[in-house]
Amino acid sequence: MSAENCSHDCSSCGESCTSRDKPQSFLEKPNSKSKIDHVIGVVSGKGGVGKSLMTSLLAVQLNRRGYHTGVLDADITGPSIPKIFGVHQHAMGNDEGILPATTRTGIDIISVNLLLEDESAPVVWRGPMIANVVKQFWTDVIWKDVNFLFVDMPPGTGDVPLTVFQSIPVSGIVIVTSPQELVSMIVSKAVSMAKMMKVPILGIVENMSYVKCPDCGKEISVFGKSHVEQTAQKFGLKVLGRCPLDPQVAAKCDAGEVEQIEAPWLSNATDAVERLSKN
Repeated sequence: MSAENCSHDCSSCGESCTSRDKPQSFLEKPNSKSKIDHVIGVVSGKGGVGKSLMTSLLAVQLNRRGYHTGVLDADITGPSIPKIFGVHQHAMGNDEGILPATTRTGIDIISVNLLLEDESAPVVWRGPMIANVVKQFWTDVIWKDVNFLFVDMPPGTGDVPLTVFQSIPVSGIVIVTSPQELVSMIVSKAVSMAKMMKVPILGIVENMSYVKCPDCGKEISVFGKSHVEQTAQKFGLKVLGRCPLDPQVAAKCDAGEVEQIEAPWLSNATDAVERLSKN
């Protein structure tokens, strides 16, 4: 098989080549001043399910437990992490690398929005350039003494997720879904890619599971009956949380106050991530 046609997945290939005998690692070294204990990817097979919200809340929850957390916003064309945290200043740098911005409670974040002259300007770049920026967020940014670095992925299984899984030593991923019928197909794509890239899956978080009635407290399934339990069972995964559709949460995010949100429904997901530090 010619090099340009190689999928880098030896499990599906019968060719005899040097890559099979001596598998090539695509892992990139972090900045020499960085120290990162664990990298957690937050992924989904489609957009609009709340990956950025779940990424931010997990970073906040672990930060409250005394860990130093960071967020790498890998959604280059749709960055939302700075707005959620209310951070609008530009990231700074020195001769040693790029310094991430720091939120009110001490969470380090990096996003393309922190590097643009105008944060509202569109990022109209081709795939290879976007992938290179994600790599630079790992190699050039100084992640100092970070216990958990969360990577907010763009939707799908394209260039950026592939770049992250190949270039960064990901300790595990959390898959974010919604209650709709097509959730099984969405999860299937994310699970298949994770297995192909040999990345551990910590479990599934279902977002927008229900709305709680403010008068009687009844949980109303706005998007229909949840299929997350059946889907998790199908793929042998754990359900780590079912998060409500809450207007107050949306308002806090719009105001850049995600660090003020209490999220008890994410406690199991937080526990799953925290356990990585005890292994």
